[in-house]
Amino acid sequence: MNQAKAKPAKFMQALAAILLLQVNLALAVEPSAAPAPSSPSPASAQTPAPAAAASQAPAAQIPFNEMLRPSRNPINAYRGMSVAPPSLANSPRLDSLVRDGKLYLSLQNAIDLALENNLDLVIARYNIPIAQMDILRTQAGGSVRGVNTGVVSGTPGGAGAGVFGSGAGGGAGGTSGGAGGAGAGASGLVTSTLGTGTSVSSYDPLISANAYVDHLTQLLPNKTVYGVPVIHDNTILGNFSYQEAFPTGGGLQVVWNNNRQTFNSPNQSINPQLTSYVQVLVQQQLLAGFGLGPNLRFLRIARTNQKVSDIAFRAQVIATVTQICNLYWDLVSAYDEEQVDERSVQFATQTLDLSRKQLELQAIPEMDVLKAEGEVANRQQDLTVARTNLELQELYMKNAVTRSLDDPVLQEMPVVPVDHIGTQIQPSSESVQDMIADALKNRTELQESTLVLKNSELSRKTARNALLPTLSAYGFYAGTGYGGTTSPSSGSTVPGGFGGAVENALNYSSPEYQVGLQLNVPLRNRIAKADQYRTELEYRQSQVYLEERKKQIRIEVRNASYALEQGASRVDAARKARDLSQKTLDIMQKEQKLGVGSNQQTLSSEHDLSLADLALVTAETAYEKARIEVRRATGSILEEYGISIADARAGTVEAENPK
Repeated sequence: MNQAKAKPAKFMQALAAILLLQVNLALAVEPSAAPAPSSPSPASAQTPAPAAAASQAPAAQIPFNEMLRPSRNPINAYRGMSVAPPSLANSPRLDSLVRDGKLYLSLQNAIDLALENNLDLVIARYNIPIAQMDILRTQAGGSVRGVNTGVVSGTPGGAGAGVFGSGAGGGAGGTSGGAGGAGAGASGLVTSTLGTGTSVSSYDPLISANAYVDHLTQLLPNKTVYGVPVIHDNTILGNFSYQEAFPTGGGLQVVWNNNRQTFNSPNQSINPQLTSYVQVLVQQQLLAGFGLGPNLRFLRIARTNQKVSDIAFRAQVIATVTQICNLYWDLVSAYDEEQVDERSVQFATQTLDLSRKQLELQAIPEMDVLKAEGEVANRQQDLTVARTNLELQELYMKNAVTRSLDDPVLQEMPVVPVDHIGTQIQPSSESVQDMIADALKNRTELQESTLVLKNSELSRKTARNALLPTLSAYGFYAGTGYGGTTSPSSGSTVPGGFGGAVENALNYSSPEYQVGLQLNVPLRNRIAKADQYRTELEYRQSQVYLEERKKQIRIEVRNASYALEQGASRVDAARKARDLSQKTLDIMQKEQKLGVGSNQQTLSSEHDLSLADLALVTAETAYEKARIEVRRATGSILEEYGISIADARAGTVEAENPK
């Protein structure tokens, strides 16, 4: 009897321990993650530059790829992980380029700074671990959430032909948007059939427990059955179950139910009564939902989406580098235009001073002085416009190559371009057909569309499997055992303790086993039929979309080639016009010295030279942008400037990239 009383006490102690563990987990304070020595994550800290007023970033936390590795600490499965706040500190490279209060930039410097600091790239870096988290989720049987593949274009300025043309759409593997983007859909929403198929169970094992203590008091109409007018029933229950699904379409369930009841009835042959029930159930799908294909489809889509995410990040780097190149040549153009207008103002001022001296000698009429003053005013206005445009381009450039512009000194700091437009026009030696072949091989849109087409093909197969009826084979074994304290008059032979009840449940003394088939046949099956046929339509639509992208790329490459050829012709014509204006000015200055020409004629010739200089700057800038567009259209701009995707992902350029 003492042993029977000790068993429920131990059970209650175990139950209390489990409850205390749950309370501790709920109230546990999340520990700070230890710094990781591996490569920095998108939120890792960088050393702030003196030129940028940004606070120190926190220490780097666990890298994102570490989340995919199982932890040896089982409690970590119930603890949330934190991501360090994004660093807004500019990289030290920025401070190294500041001299005498000015920021001196070469084109390669601007590209390296953008790879380290540009916020569009910082935003895009988060898509890489997001895709990794989709893999972690689908490894456990969860549905795929999809990844963002759009190009972030939050940096203003530098817009050229096709700068943002390398984007691949809004997302891959998500729930919205068709493969070909044929329309916005009703109310702007479209749900694709990507990943359609039979339901997928969670592959993470699940342990369930249910325990309670119950007391029942009930008045009885007679004492015939229980022998007492009021029955008191005390029950202690402890049920446990283990469930796990498998990628084959099968599953395992183990149930262990335990019960202890005591009564105040003298007619009970066993009091207290101990019951233990054990059941092992195995089930396997044979038609719909059978095999690794339908049950691992989300994981396969997530892995493909991770490749899409990597390609999309490359597209983001291409778009950002293209924008930086266009920004840089816009800055060079604004800088040169400001220099031209400044020289023009100086020449007009000198002419005005000379005209005033000649007026004092009564060598020219006063009207010539008034015209010279008007020219000075007009050219000063042009210079003001050029200077403000230069300041705007400087602001665009500083915004593009920094994480933070909070420092007032950095905001007002002039930017001096070191590289200037080349004096020689170098015709492209590559044929248009070779350029098109390179584009079809390198362009990220085609690579992404090919992978998306692979996901659509997978959905075709799983949708066909979902058409089948559901047929499952199952089998289970169960055993029941009893125990307790028996009355002398009952003649019962049940064991006296809980251990005996468990032993009887497992020793095949009272078994139950069953093997069977369960069949579900949906009549007409219209939902699955519609989904299956829609996967076929979307797959064919994706094929057409891929071919359309190829045609667009061919046209983009030809347009870029034509623009480059036209740009070279414009530069040649602008240089000839500029040389002619220079010769005209030289002749007018000689005639003025000989007393044949007038100040106004010389001033007009110098103005024509300034306009020719500005036209040449514009033509050369357009030519440089056309060269950039050719590199972007052919997908070779990263190789042109020696850019490493690994550096772009890490946010740190290890060494100077040779141009």
